[in-house]
Amino acid sequence: MIPSSPHIDIHPAVAEALATGRPVVALESTIITHGMPWPHNAEMAAAVEAVIEEEGATAATIAVVEGRLKIGLGEAERTALARRRDAMKLSHADLAFAIAEGRTGGTTVAATMMAAHLAGIFVFATGGIGGVHKGAETSFDISADLEELARTPVIVVSAGPKAILDVGKTLEVLETHGVPVVGYRTDVLPAFWSRKSPFRAPLRLDTPAAIARFQATRQSLGISGGMLVANPIQAEAEIPAPVMERHIAKAQRRAEAEGITGKDVTPYLLERIYELTDGASLAANIALVKNNARLAAQIAVALAAGG
Repeated sequence: MIPSSPHIDIHPAVAEALATGRPVVALESTIITHGMPWPHNAEMAAAVEAVIEEEGATAATIAVVEGRLKIGLGEAERTALARRRDAMKLSHADLAFAIAEGRTGGTTVAATMMAAHLAGIFVFATGGIGGVHKGAETSFDISADLEELARTPVIVVSAGPKAILDVGKTLEVLETHGVPVVGYRTDVLPAFWSRKSPFRAPLRLDTPAAIARFQATRQSLGISGGMLVANPIQAEAEIPAPVMERHIAKAQRRAEAEGITGKDVTPYLLERIYELTDGASLAANIALVKNNARLAAQIAVALAAGG
């Protein structure tokens, strides 16, 4: 059912798809506002929406624009958002604040899941999820994405947890919260820019239809919460994990030296890693987001067809 709210604007194409039961895929917007520089962010956002359309689904990029929760952006809105330099980074805690105060912001995984669920969208494509940051035993820096996955019934397709995180602890928290982590055609958890991490994928499924059937079964059993699908980056686009580990360690040392904390950590590290890899991390990021969008659209199509 399309929500009735004084705070939500649903793009006409998204509204029509929802009203007629056609597949829709949600997209986050912090990758536009905080994840990539202009004009790469605008080009990426348009390309990812095009991939979803090619697979027979409707793309719904989610953001807050001047206090309005947008479920789907037009081309002009998307471009304007990509040019913004003052956009907030919005998660569970401050989504309503930005709406109440008439602010503009990009939605994180957590906030995008919230908005997608409100709109009746069941599949969401992103790059990588947030999780437990390295050193969290003293900083307590743990992303709200993990709690949102535990409570919100949306399938999140990603290339695994962001490689800048403590992936092992992130998996432990997801297990504690009962979030299924499914490797797509892999027994090894991918690590964002790299196809393999040191950790096994807890579950494995090999088709979009199987993923759709799994989530439908969970819901029929009354099991709450979402699902994380870990989709490895394409082999030709990956950066080997040992190479990335060196760059990540250097970027983290710089972040600690400069006192970077909280929500500023991830965008800071991504920017430093972009510099350290001479732009290779950005190319890999774009490739993996498009790859995730394609799989998410296929899952959405399968869900709409009944699994």
